[in-house]
Amino acid sequence: MSTPLILDLPAGEHEICLCGRSKQEPYCDGSHQGSRSTPRKVVLQAAARVAICTCRKTASAPYCDGSHE
Repeated sequence: MSTPLILDLPAGEHEICLCGRSKQEPYCDGSHQGSRSTPRKVVLQAAARVAICTCRKTASAPYCDGSHE
């Protein structure tokens, strides 16, 4: 995937699935075990719309910085 994952998240800690195996997408359920993929951890002090990097080129992980373009 080369475009960011746009999510409206509540405040708190979130682990976002990037492997595509989770049955609780966009949240990680541990299904990535045994793959090269790991979830992206997002910690928010307040509810926010976020752009999560899926290309792994960003310098501001887990957030998209436009490096995929």
